[in-house]
Amino acid sequence: METHEFEALRHCTCWNPHRLLGAHEGTWEGKRGLCVRAWHPDAEAAELVPDSGKPIAMNRLGCPGVFGVWLPGRTFPLHYRVRFHFPQRDTWEIEDPYQFLPSLGELDVHLLCEGNHFHAYRKMGAQLREIDGVKGASFCVWAPNARRVSVIGEFNNWDGRVHPMRSLGSSGLWEIFLPGVCDGMGYKFEILTHDWHLRYKADPYSFAFDLRPSTHSRVVDLHRHQWSDDAWMERLPERRPLEEPMNVYEVHLGSWMRIPEEGNRWLTYRELAERLVHHVKRYGFTHVELLPIAEHPFDGSWGYQVTGYFAPTSRFGSPADFKFFVDYLHRHGVGVIVDWVPAHFPRDDFALRWFDGTALYEHADPRRGEHKDWGTLVFDYGRPEVRNFLLSNALFWLDEYHIDGLRVDAVASMIYLDYSREPGEWTPNEYGGNENLEAISFLRQLNEVVHAEYPGRFTVAEESTSFAGVSRPTYAGGLGFTFKWNMGWMNDTLRYFGRDPLYRKYHQNDLTFALVYQYTENFVLPLSHDEVVHGKGSLMSRMPGDRWQKAANLRLLYSYMYAHPGKKLLFQGAEIGQFAEWHHGRSVDWHLASDPFHKGIERCLEAVGQLYLRSREFWLFDNDAIGFRWLEYDDAENCVLAFVRQGPDRHTICAFNFTPVPRLGYRLGAPEAGVYRESFNSDSALFGGSNVGNYGRVFTQPVPWHGCAQSVYINLPPLGAVYLQYERQ
Repeated sequence: METHEFEALRHCTCWNPHRLLGAHEGTWEGKRGLCVRAWHPDAEAAELVPDSGKPIAMNRLGCPGVFGVWLPGRTFPLHYRVRFHFPQRDTWEIEDPYQFLPSLGELDVHLLCEGNHFHAYRKMGAQLREIDGVKGASFCVWAPNARRVSVIGEFNNWDGRVHPMRSLGSSGLWEIFLPGVCDGMGYKFEILTHDWHLRYKADPYSFAFDLRPSTHSRVVDLHRHQWSDDAWMERLPERRPLEEPMNVYEVHLGSWMRIPEEGNRWLTYRELAERLVHHVKRYGFTHVELLPIAEHPFDGSWGYQVTGYFAPTSRFGSPADFKFFVDYLHRHGVGVIVDWVPAHFPRDDFALRWFDGTALYEHADPRRGEHKDWGTLVFDYGRPEVRNFLLSNALFWLDEYHIDGLRVDAVASMIYLDYSREPGEWTPNEYGGNENLEAISFLRQLNEVVHAEYPGRFTVAEESTSFAGVSRPTYAGGLGFTFKWNMGWMNDTLRYFGRDPLYRKYHQNDLTFALVYQYTENFVLPLSHDEVVHGKGSLMSRMPGDRWQKAANLRLLYSYMYAHPGKKLLFQGAEIGQFAEWHHGRSVDWHLASDPFHKGIERCLEAVGQLYLRSREFWLFDNDAIGFRWLEYDDAENCVLAFVRQGPDRHTICAFNFTPVPRLGYRLGAPEAGVYRESFNSDSALFGGSNVGNYGRVFTQPVPWHGCAQSVYINLPPLGAVYLQYERQ
């Protein structure tokens, strides 16, 4: 070997240490054999320890820390260990990591570079494996502009000189197999950049991290949990999310419930599982949606600034604990949705930012690569490796953690180049437009792959603009999402409910406008965490009037949401009508549940949630106009709305009075002659209301009204809603 190659190893600039180290065939003095070289920068001597026979002393090869021995007549395979001796009389005996072939095959490298390795997480990062009977972990990282990459960790005293990785050429991938590395060990990558600076980076594909403020990655055996949700998973491919009930409970695990007696600590994944299941089943919730569960360094970010895309946060336990959580919910009939953040990532220097000393994961042009409002960086969706990283991450949660759906955050910021940017702060696409064509292409590929590879799973776009076709198939020009959050409905409805009832008659269109565009997308109606933070107050505190009217308004809001076409989503704390605004650092005010005032809200939501589940007319045709019919939409003077939710074999009249004045003897058209049973009344005394109602049922009269051949007289309670379910005779 050339002297300069050993010097590169010594000075930590060697990009292919496997060429120098390990066992190599050769000829010396006319004899064939194997030359074995080993390296440790601090060792003063070394021995080769074969599987059988006595240890063989290795010679120093001129460069400090490099040792070698000639084995005449020996051929592959050769199994051996190296015993290093140090000045303090310490020894370290290990399997030589430089005796192993690359753990990535040519096809893996090709697919990773092409951007089509859908399960890259099975090859990248730290993978526990056994090679030639030797247990350890293979490490692989993408750093195309680095001069040298090393694995550092508990297994080598965090010394970047000890285990330099092998470059896999133009792919930009670096790889090494380290024997003896086992489950739970901490590690990072030490990267020598093109401008000779050292950067210490967490693994982008790490399956676990230390609890903040530590930023170490952890080697993890992802297969420690034995799944028992077979029944749930076997039914998934047959599920039709658009035609099933979906009533989502949005949860921030760190603030849903805490233990005040133990320093206000969080609940663990395992503690949360049983309590959450009992809670959501009571209210008729079909799914829980978790604010981003991926690892993040700052509690106050609520998880939306991700630094560990493949790691459930260690705040609440291990990856196995999170699998237990999902497993438990599935076994009790509750689906799990996670918020997923492919739009941006934080500037924390230990994570993706300037990963190899260049703008690698982020777009290099700050006009496309920065979100100034959020202080974050934007992914470069034009790089195949970056698309591959994000795509495989989405599939990772569906595959490894059995997640049922992904709610994709901040889609609008991805698809518009001028999102939250002033003129001159953005650059147009190749056609002069403001659409991010690369991000749109990525989102379409994401949805195509998810729906093809994981039938029955779904994706939800949090998209706040009028971009057309968000939840329409890609073959029809859409983005391919299963659902889209109806942010327009949320904003209009909350604006209306925030008004004094005296003035609501001037704003009836705030409620009716959503039905103009209802069937252009597959909508979820969200009353989410975004609406109860940053000084907006809780839903209860935003309602006008005295305490009684606030509670009545809130019950009316929930009743209106559950009757309106679209899937449902409600954020934690809303079920008890707490007055305090949500804060990530404290628990929901569960003590209020014992107060009769809040108990009424709780009972109302429980009743309407359970009714929703068992009444197909409320969800089967959410995305088809045959499931909805207006009865009364222009009685603005009385602030009354009424419509019919139609199912295949039954229908329900839903009527709403948005003023505190009872409307007694109010006539509504009825689609069928006969009896209508009052199946729900938000003004029930059980809920804290005034008990204005219809004595259980009403009978139709042969008086045409609202385009129907018959009609009914009903009593509409103050600030109340009634559902009248048709009963065949």
